[in-house]
Amino acid sequence: MVETTASNPQLLHEQVSSLLLQPLESESIVLASGPRIFDTASPLRIPRLVSSTEPSWVGEGELIPEHDVQFGEVRLMPNDRKSIKTMVRFTNELLRQSVIGLDSVLKARLVADVARKLDDAFLAGDGSDNSVTGIINQAGVQKGTLDSTDADSLLDALAMTSAEEVTPNRWFLSGADFFSIRKMKDSSGKYILESDITRDATHRLFGVPVTVTNKLPEGTAVLADMSQVAVARDTNPSVTLLSERFAEYDEQAIRVTARFDLGLLHPEGVVVLSKDAD
Repeated sequence: MVETTASNPQLLHEQVSSLLLQPLESESIVLASGPRIFDTASPLRIPRLVSSTEPSWVGEGELIPEHDVQFGEVRLMPNDRKSIKTMVRFTNELLRQSVIGLDSVLKARLVADVARKLDDAFLAGDGSDNSVTGIINQAGVQKGTLDSTDADSLLDALAMTSAEEVTPNRWFLSGADFFSIRKMKDSSGKYILESDITRDATHRLFGVPVTVTNKLPEGTAVLADMSQVAVARDTNPSVTLLSERFAEYDEQAIRVTARFDLGLLHPEGVVVLSKDAD
């Protein structure tokens, strides 16, 4: 659909103030949570040590046993990995008559939309049609039960990471589960979800920072060591102004594209909790 003055009367100069009220936007929560980012436009193979045998106690003059190791790899950004792309067309009349900097507003909006699409994929993508497989659908992650009314289910998740000698540094919770957990108190009547506005605006659950997101369904949560989450980045959301492509219509267009992939360096560094877990 081409954006015209007729279809956007609310943007014309004589009808609005210079203040544009945009919908509330959520930031790119996964990229802001500290994953390991690899810049690449081609397939990426990351070697990983899967297992190794234990060293032995060896006496004087005895044969030293050989140490056996097993390697694997994480494969990211295959050639057929698709990009996220979007484009909007608008007439030059709308551009000239708009009270706001229409091109800059559309750029910001499209980039925000692409960032939200990426977060959807990073957390809950199913990998279909050569798209990204999200954290909760990655193979090999640890799984547990989420009970947002029982703190023990959260401590069980921390115990699972401890058993794998992993130090988690991020909770991802849906808004509904966050506020349910927010109501929980310990035996002394103190809320278990910590917040210290003198330090930062982040809530902490048993010492681990919490990110609240609408990208996860209610009843699903993630506890992760984000240093074990690998993101392959071909291009950040990049903006191109197409000033000549639709010149015969006296129109311009803005195109935004991004190409990413996600994998886990050590799947045991991630615990996916579900209220329906067995």
